[in-house]
Amino acid sequence: MKKSELIEKIAEEFPEIDKKIVAAVVNGTFEAMIEALKNGERIEIRGLGSFRVKTRPAKIARNPKTGEKIKVPSKKVVHFKIGKVMKAKLYERAGV
Repeated sequence: MKKSELIEKIAEEFPEIDKKIVAAVVNGTFEAMIEALKNGERIEIRGLGSFRVKTRPAKIARNPKTGEKIKVPSKKVVHFKIGKVMKAKLYERAGV
């Protein structure tokens, strides 16, 4: 689902709210989440899951074409851990 599709779906759910306001709220929410992650904060959305930034350490990798060793610097990545409610709903639909 794209952000524009999310905005459209929310606007359909709440027709009394102007689509521009819905877009502003969604964009503001994402900006707040990005800012929190940049500041090293953990984001928890009950029923959905949690986001946090992890640091991957630097490592030595190998170029598969040449076999040459390459230094890969450390980097920060966003990690998402699925919540219990979402996990249950996904497995319920999958028939597992």
